[in-house]
Amino acid sequence: MDLIGRIREDLKGALKAKDGKRVSVLRFLLAGIGNREIDKREPLSEEEVLSEITSSVKRRRESIQAFRDGDRQDLVEKEEAELAILSEYLPEQLPDEEIRRMAEEAILAAGAGSPGDIGKVMKELMPRIRGRADGRTVNEIVRELLSR
Repeated sequence: MDLIGRIREDLKGALKAKDGKRVSVLRFLLAGIGNREIDKREPLSEEEVLSEITSSVKRRRESIQAFRDGDRQDLVEKEEAELAILSEYLPEQLPDEEIRRMAEEAILAAGAGSPGDIGKVMKELMPRIRGRADGRTVNEIVRELLSR
């Protein structure tokens, strides 16, 4: 079953189970996917659906940080619950050691030697790990490797 089909089936299950939080998150996700399909004027590929899920996860993480900074623990908990639901649809996350290995390969492939070359490395690396690692973590690892 494709990713959109899995999301729709999970939405049906959540509706039957009267799980309001899951229903809300999945409806919002499907609406975002639908909007991108309308903009594109054709169905999204699996990679594009994964990109939409990754964007939703990133928004939740940014919201969590903002609510922590604002000392709003109630909203932090709400966003963390939504993040947990969305994370179920992401592929297994890469460990830092694997990201580091792939970053070293990308640095060699891009011919990068200084922190100013981070854009070249990220351009080489991100398509290979999209959805399997947080961009901020990848950026920190690449920056660390290039500053040596």
